[in-house]
Amino acid sequence: MGRLCATEDLTDIQEEILKTVRQFVEEKILPVATELEHKDEYPTEIVEGLKELGIFGLMIPEEYGGLGESLLTYALVVEEIARGWMSVSGVINTHFIVAHLLMNHGTEAQKQKYLPKMAAGEIRGAFSMSEPSLGSDVSAIKTKATPLGGDTRDGAPRAYSITGQKMWLTNGATSTLVAVLCRTDEDVEEGASVYKKMSTFLVEKEPGFGETAQGVTVPGKIEKMGYKGVETTELILEGHEISADQVLGGEPGQGFYQMMDGVEVGRVNVAARAVGVANRAFELGIDYDQQRETFGKKIVHHQAILFRLAEMATKVETAHAMMVKAARLKDQGKRNDVEAGMAKMVAADYCNEVVDASFKIHGGYGYSKEYEIERLYREAAFLLIGEGTADIQKMIIGRSLLKDYKLKG
Repeated sequence: MGRLCATEDLTDIQEEILKTVRQFVEEKILPVATELEHKDEYPTEIVEGLKELGIFGLMIPEEYGGLGESLLTYALVVEEIARGWMSVSGVINTHFIVAHLLMNHGTEAQKQKYLPKMAAGEIRGAFSMSEPSLGSDVSAIKTKATPLGGDTRDGAPRAYSITGQKMWLTNGATSTLVAVLCRTDEDVEEGASVYKKMSTFLVEKEPGFGETAQGVTVPGKIEKMGYKGVETTELILEGHEISADQVLGGEPGQGFYQMMDGVEVGRVNVAARAVGVANRAFELGIDYDQQRETFGKKIVHHQAILFRLAEMATKVETAHAMMVKAARLKDQGKRNDVEAGMAKMVAADYCNEVVDASFKIHGGYGYSKEYEIERLYREAAFLLIGEGTADIQKMIIGRSLLKDYKLKG
């Protein structure tokens, strides 16, 4: 265990959790990660092991069967797992975001229904905002939930019919509960903000591909250059009938704000993944430096290599520190949109730079699939776009800074 990515002021419980996860990564993930990734094979045994460790319920409160840990603990666990294989952290990330949405926005009935089984890993979560034609412009979603007949006494609909096409669902096939953002125009006043015309629905389905519930189809895996093993899919909804009880929080019109809360913690997660991948790339680079010889000496003794290692380590440490700060702010109940955006942007950029530097250290061997750095090189690219591109983060950060530093008078 090197000195990078150490976190101060952790509790004994946090230290024990991280020690256990680190051991699991060393023994169960690293030895098989590259082979499974090249095969694009789902890591079934690894996921079962994570269930046994309680990782699927890490942040779910104890009253619902979870461990009741903090976002910081979760982020540090994700960092450790991503160090082993970034795709595995993706298996639990979307599950965690759906659990977070339920914990913070769900009705008590929804919490009782889903959280205990989510903590046990029996129900697996995925969430869905994006669509084929909108990218990061969430306000332009077209998937629509139309009220069906049979209104209640207060005029609220009893049920909805959802139709639309969603894109980029991590765990799209293995999940059994999907938080889906939809338009619900009929439930708001005319002229209301577009952001009040969206609601989050808790869509239940069976695992697998094809028609997985009435009006719900998962067509198949989207082939990707990296981030393999975990499946990414589309989600087609054609007249999917769903009870109004499945509106997250019980009231329509809150979907955009709920999802943004989920994305905020998701950005901390992506930052943690980026730190884990970068840390692993550094480890591979410094190990290789001490074995490879050129011009009669180990390459680690060439000044250019030492400079590169120093830069790599500094970037890993910087990204880790920013991720930890963003997580701790959220745990304190404070707004962290700026800090989460900064952490995600810096961690993703630095991850790509550190992986690229390690790739160059490996020379021609880095281009070979026999070496782990080849996998990391492809994985790092995903982190530049996951949970919003760097440009999106810059917009969020810049707008917030303008509010904080607005000229007076």
